[in-house]
Amino acid sequence: MGDYVATHEPVGSKRLVERYQFGVSAATIRNDMAVLEEAELIAAPHTSSGRVPTDKGYRVFVDQLADVRPLTTAQRRAIAQFMEGSLEPEELLTRSVRTLAQLTGTVAIGHLPSLLDAHIHRIELVSLSVRRVLVVLITDTGRVEQRIVDLERDTGDEEFLALRDLVNERLVGKRLEDAADELRELHDGDDFGGVADRVLQSLGQQVFANRDDKLIIAGAANLALTEHDFSSIFPVLEAIEEQVVLLRLVGELDLDERGVAVSIGHENLNSALEETSILATGYTPDGEARVGILGPTRMDYQRNIAAVRAVARYLSRSFDTPS
Repeated sequence: MGDYVATHEPVGSKRLVERYQFGVSAATIRNDMAVLEEAELIAAPHTSSGRVPTDKGYRVFVDQLADVRPLTTAQRRAIAQFMEGSLEPEELLTRSVRTLAQLTGTVAIGHLPSLLDAHIHRIELVSLSVRRVLVVLITDTGRVEQRIVDLERDTGDEEFLALRDLVNERLVGKRLEDAADELRELHDGDDFGGVADRVLQSLGQQVFANRDDKLIIAGAANLALTEHDFSSIFPVLEAIEEQVVLLRLVGELDLDERGVAVSIGHENLNSALEETSILATGYTPDGEARVGILGPTRMDYQRNIAAVRAVARYLSRSFDTPS
């Protein structure tokens, strides 16, 4: 397995005998390989060639991984440095996905769930001038949404503070999905001479802007470096562009006891991805928000699983508590 992943060359009995010196003849190795071939764990891509792992062979290998190859100190430091600083969750996920693509040489995928099930943690109104205010919405998952709102008349700090206290009193602790009704009631009872109109409109837009899940992708160009692993790379690229399909595929993978999901080759329901493997893990406590990679079935599963899990751990620290 390791030889084929490293060289992309079919492995024959002669090479195994010469490289590993098992103390048995090439004929014995050939007999063992014949047993593996009969079990459909390896196959010959061409007559008289060496053997390569099948999807079933990769599956047996991944399921029997006792240890995940740890990241090097340099790799761990790179993750920490690339993701350091106070970042909004979406920016943090974007950085994480880019880091993962660089570490693994694959396409990295990050899933940012809809905020409709999140609860409002705090709302801030920051006066920028007498006619301009920054509206900041913070959820209990740490997401921060902010917009600048221009007002129709001059407004003092006391009016901003009163409006801020009102919206926090009515909205904090509410699910975003339920906040729209509260916003409509506040709007109908506006006692601020029209000042609240645009502020509440902005809050409504911030709520509805997060109705859909988001998918962040990086490293598509990495596929070009492994183009020889695919009979054609174009169906894979087209599948990646179909973000809704990819989002559903990543989200529906079952996590194993290690907290990792691995879908190999023909296990992928999308026929365009039958020559790829997908690795994913959750980075939120419920495991619904996922981060992972997509690459050829000929990948370093031990190293890539370690990279996916390491990036997810960094992400989870920021998503566990609100900003």
